Amino acid sequence: MKRSLPELSHPQQPLVMVTAYDFPGARQAQAAGVDLILVGDSLGNVVLGYDSTAPVTLGDIIHHARAVRRGAPDTFLVVDLPFGTYHTGVTDAMRHAVRVVQETGADALKMEGATPEVLDVVRVLTRNGIPVMGHVGLMPQTATAQGGLRVQGKDDESARRTLEGALALQEAGAFAVVLEAIPARLARLITERLDVATIGIGAGVHCDGQVLVYHDLLGLYEGDEKKIAKRYAELGRQAREALQTYAAEVRAREFPTKDQSFVMKDEVLDKLY
Repeated sequence: MKRSLPELSHPQQPLVMVTAYDFPGARQAQAAGVDLILVGDSLGNVVLGYDSTAPVTLGDIIHHARAVRRGAPDTFLVVDLPFGTYHTGVTDAMRHAVRVVQETGADALKMEGATPEVLDVVRVLTRNGIPVMGHVGLMPQTATAQGGLRVQGKDDESARRTLEGALALQEAGAFAVVLEAIPARLARLITERLDVATIGIGAGVHCDGQVLVYHDLLGLYEGDEKKIAKRYAELGRQAREALQTYAAEVRAREFPTKDQSFVMKDEVLDKLY
């Protein structure tokens, strides 16, 4: 059964959230028993080869979210609204949000920021029955305006802006807020001040839950270690070694063997000569 929203508010046991971008990744996440799956616009970096999340389109996110829903039909699914899909007014945002929900089966949508314009969108979506997860701290969609991909909330102004943004998102109707790349003590304070759940990434252990990017935690890219992520496997290295072994066996005519080949009767073959 999918999780209901009330279960996500300050759970006694921290929530486990992971990104997924395709059917096999979602299937593995659901089998592992994660609480939430996020189809993040990080797919631009880790799947589509972009150098940021900004080029990800609504069509991209819908395509991948549909595959994820097929792979994880019973897991609470959150889908990112890409850059530009909720920045041009409430009417555009509502239209794009409805399309994502209708075409993907998403349980909730996620948006970055707490500007007045974003808060207006959160209010309208939630009033119309579309749950919204907020996002403060480092916001990859607009990281350039934040001085790049770096920790936020380290000075007085930035810390207060992050706290006030999280509180404003809650007031606007967000059911949870992602805290990305902020000091652990600030994340703890925000978590204590909010009634809704906080989901941390690079925000310390005191959040109500944690989220990691699928490719980061599985080590699918060699040498791409990030401070905010822990590598629980080295699948990138294992995949490269497997491919190298396959290539060597093909070139040495060691693959395929009889185990991977089919046979035919001699009399059938003789008729072909």
